[in-house]
Amino acid sequence: MENLEYLNQLGPMLSLSLGLIGSSIGCYTAGLASHAAMARTEEGHGKFIGMAAAPSSQSIYGFILMLLLYGRIKGGELSPIAGIFVGLLAGLAFAASAIYQGKVAAAGIQASVKQPAVYGKCFAAVGILESFALFALVFSLLII
Repeated sequence: MENLEYLNQLGPMLSLSLGLIGSSIGCYTAGLASHAAMARTEEGHGKFIGMAAAPSSQSIYGFILMLLLYGRIKGGELSPIAGIFVGLLAGLAFAASAIYQGKVAAAGIQASVKQPAVYGKCFAAVGILESFALFALVFSLLII
């Protein structure tokens, strides 16, 4: 049975690693736009950095789910196979949310350079994509 310990860890690690991968890609995409925007403007750089960092939150959701999944699996409340499915599917939702959030943030940063008044409105789309990761986390918690 000790040889199967990796199965207990697979689902939680999928949740974390997919969230981290998505956050990395999303922050990379938005960070590129942020750097370009800072090179073209004299002030207001903080708002570009803030928008570029938005996709990083999905890594936190992956971490939270990892801890809770592992605790439920180790406690015998959840089978390792169920943990794998929950971790994989929620992790994919975290990754997709972060990647697309990074793309939307990049577009928002570019739009804000051209028209500074739209910055707050651009954050609305970033928030909508954030909500999908939150839904994945909350629904996963309801399942486990």
